[in-house]
Amino acid sequence: MSKLENPVLMATIGAAQGLRGEVRVKSFTDDPTALGDYGHLHSADGRLFEVLEIREAKNVVVVRFRGVNDRNAAEALNGLELFIDRDNLPDDDLDEDEFFYADLEGLEAVDGSGKSYGTVTGVFDFGAGDLLELKGPGKRPVLIPFTEWSVLEIDLEGGKMLVDPLAAGLIDDKDESGSPFSAKRK
Repeated sequence: MSKLENPVLMATIGAAQGLRGEVRVKSFTDDPTALGDYGHLHSADGRLFEVLEIREAKNVVVVRFRGVNDRNAAEALNGLELFIDRDNLPDDDLDEDEFFYADLEGLEAVDGSGKSYGTVTGVFDFGAGDLLELKGPGKRPVLIPFTEWSVLEIDLEGGKMLVDPLAAGLIDDKDESGSPFSAKRK
């Protein structure tokens, strides 16, 4: 059994496919068929999964894992999330303005004056573009759009990201002094 230091969700197993132990898998990698290229996949309960065969199907990939040889074993995996450790992701393939979602979690969201709006606790895509969840002490979590207008700069080394609170929907409007970084008092 192994516990990942910094788990990154790579895929979710769906329904069984056929009788030979194959499963339908929703892969979160850029190239869905590259799922097995990052080493063994881990489940939250510590099991390891090795991809033996993978092929594309409509909206998913069909995967055969080592040791999953019949439909019953395949059905038992339905809904299982598969992870790898962040260290297994190749940084050198990234462009300067590209990031792994896992790297954004934990960053503090600040505006130009240094005011904090909380830290990134999740990255979501409900179909209309990426959203970052921010959670501050004693505040409810809020979702902001992950766009070039709302997130102006990302400093992974410094653990911060510069946000435009107006574009991100964190404040309502400019105040009388014209500063875009403070909300009107009602």
